[in-house]
Amino acid sequence: MPKILLFLCLFLAPLALQARPVTVFAASSLTNAIEEINRLYQTRYQQKVVASFAASSALARQIASGAPADVFISANSRWMDFLAQQQAVQASSITPLLQNSLVLIASKFYPSNSATKLTSLADKLGDQRLAIANPEHVPAGIYARQALESSGQWSRLKTRLALGQNVRSTLLLVERGEAPFGIVYNTDALQSRQVSTIEQIPVSLHQAIVYPAALIKPPSAEVAHYYQFLFSDAAQAIFSRYGFQPLVSEFSDAQ
Repeated sequence: MPKILLFLCLFLAPLALQARPVTVFAASSLTNAIEEINRLYQTRYQQKVVASFAASSALARQIASGAPADVFISANSRWMDFLAQQQAVQASSITPLLQNSLVLIASKFYPSNSATKLTSLADKLGDQRLAIANPEHVPAGIYARQALESSGQWSRLKTRLALGQNVRSTLLLVERGEAPFGIVYNTDALQSRQVSTIEQIPVSLHQAIVYPAALIKPPSAEVAHYYQFLFSDAAQAIFSRYGFQPLVSEFSDAQ
């Protein structure tokens, strides 16, 4: 190989490696926070980050089928455990990152509903529908079903549901007035001007809402650094601003 060509190969190889983006798959409820964190990370470290947002169930199935993700953040432990059982994530890297809460919301198209509570939903709905994420596999829907069961409302409401593919599409149903009420994460309700939060759902009515994060495969230095940055003070401040409760970890001082 000519010396000049060898020199160019050696010079460009690190640049090619640096140019490869970090790919993060994250639950749809994390959209705003992760997008802001990624912008900060890219500005600070000149490392491109690509994000894909959907229901945790959909993302987990994609990863199990070989989707080229580097980092996964799930809205519950169930789908992270699924990937661990499939040996599709680095089990030793699974770390709780955030907590969230559920709220009952009402559409601004139905201002008279502001006094409604979870325990009176079945009586208030009439022939209308309650919007929740699909409780068969979407974490937000699973938590919502648990809350409805614990409050004694599920048996009366299970046939009067408007199901979203993820928590963001569930929020949209209420924003558009297609459903007068919905159950979503507090963090999603905070992002909307078209709905009002009418009740914080007690955490005793459902399992704790914990978001674990994990590495998909043995990471490059760039991927490992981004993963640790998610636990840094800078990233946790952004999560907090969007209503999440960051969890302390061994990476909490990462910069």
